[in-house]
Order: sequence, then C-alpha cells, then structure tokens
Amino acid sequence: MNHIERANRNFTWIHLAFLFAVTLTPFSTALLSEHLELRTALVIYWGNIFLLGFTLYWSWIYAFSAKLVDEDVSPVVATAICRRILIAQALYAFGALLCIFSTYWSVGVIVLVQLNYAIAPRFGRKPEAA
Repeated sequence: MNHIERANRNFTWIHLAFLFAVTLTPFSTALLSEHLELRTALVIYWGNIFLLGFTLYWSWIYAFSAKLVDEDVSPVVATAICRRILIAQALYAFGALLCIFSTYWSVGVIVLVQLNYAIAPRFGRKPEAA
C-alpha cells in the first residue's frame, strides 16, 4: 500500500472485498483451532487465505493498470510484488494439499510460510536512508 498514490471507486470496492476477507479470518482460525484434525476446517482456513491473497493481487494489478501507483514505481517493482503474492499463494496451496496426508503437517507448513513472510529478512533490499 505504500506505493499507492491515489484511489478511485473501483479500487475502493476491491479493498472492501479484501476487508471482507479479513473479517472472515477470526472465524476460519477459530474453526481450525477447534477442529485441527478435520480437513474441512483446514480447507475453509485455506480458502480464507486464498481469498485474502486473491483480493490483494487483484487490487495491486488494478492499481498498477489504472495508474494509481506512485510514478516512481517501475514495472520491475510491480512484477516483484505480483511474484511475491503468487509465490505465497502457491506455498499456502502446497500446505493445504498436505492435508491429504496429515492436517498437522499441513498446518505446520502454513504456519512456516506465514512466519517466513512475517519475519524473514529482506535479502537484496537496500537499506533506507535515514
């Protein structure tokens, strides 16, 4: 969002869809925590993660194509952001598919992916000037 310079009506609606997916997160998380052994609970949780990623990707693609992003954002940066979202979604999907073997393995992989994106160092990133 730090690359977004302005917004329009369509972008606002897309973000409202994202916020709707955010409001589902406590429900899907509580369902999974209460029924960790059920594949259905895991699929609902993963569906919520997928919906979050889909709307995030949709908002970025829309913002870039509608020229709502800062002028300094290069196509290389835009592509990197799209790639980051798609890789995360693919890793979550892999984690969800592991529920075929074990829901515990599946949840473990999903947690590792979330931890990676939350606390992983940003390799290749130039430090910002003070």
